[in-house]
Amino acid sequence: MSITETRDEVLTTEYQRQVAAWWDTRRTDRVNLALGEIDGFYHHHYGVGAVDPSVLEGPEETRDERTLRELHRLEHAQADLLLDHLGPLGAGDRLLDGGSGRGGLSFLANHRFGCQVDGVSISQYQVDFANEQAAQRGVTDQVRFHFKNMLNTGLPDGSRQGIWTDETTMYVDVFDLFAEFARLLPRGGRYVCITGCYNDTLGEQSEAVRTIDEHYSCRVHPRSRYFAALAANNLVPVNVFDLTDATIPYWELREKSSIATGIEKAFLAGYRERSFQYLLISADRI
Repeated sequence: MSITETRDEVLTTEYQRQVAAWWDTRRTDRVNLALGEIDGFYHHHYGVGAVDPSVLEGPEETRDERTLRELHRLEHAQADLLLDHLGPLGAGDRLLDGGSGRGGLSFLANHRFGCQVDGVSISQYQVDFANEQAAQRGVTDQVRFHFKNMLNTGLPDGSRQGIWTDETTMYVDVFDLFAEFARLLPRGGRYVCITGCYNDTLGEQSEAVRTIDEHYSCRVHPRSRYFAALAANNLVPVNVFDLTDATIPYWELREKSSIATGIEKAFLAGYRERSFQYLLISADRI
């Protein structure tokens, strides 16, 4: 089933058009490309876990190569953690990757579960890149990417046993998003979210969070909004993990790498002062 629609049907607001343009112009962005080129899994998320300190030791001429490989390993660790929380799945289940980027996590999910996966993105460039990756891997019958808005996928009711978003919810209204996901999931279906959010127990957005919003043209949500939106859409949290401490080593290492952009300082400041948090939430449809 093809779910690709016209550009005007997919991008229905000026903000969505701005976000799509932002990602469409990052065709040579080394942050994601340099890591994906290591093994062919191109992620659009960050990493978690302890850093191997030996990567900063040894010959200086190969230090950056070791550093990039370690950053990519931490990306994979984050992806594996998300997949661990999708629950038991069989080859006959269908999955949805909301805001699928260049497709890395969709391919990992297909490899692990044998499921068919549909990815959706409002970046035509990302969709084309990911579909080319599927062709190179010989899995176009199992993993497909669509130029489609995850707020309105056009997929049948109850057709997805598992859905995830990995650092994409800050581009949409989560009440609207979770309403669409609740429609797509059957009773007992699982949604998993990894996201950065601001800690509204401390008040409004910090300077660090505002800097992140400006850098990525996103709108980071308060932590409380996620749980309010889940409850409003019959999605009941099963697990909630604060990954803030687990992601700090990734950012400290990235700051020392050739793909550092300067935004690392804002992430580290936000995480260390706890004004910005990194959460994994898994929730079941009731």
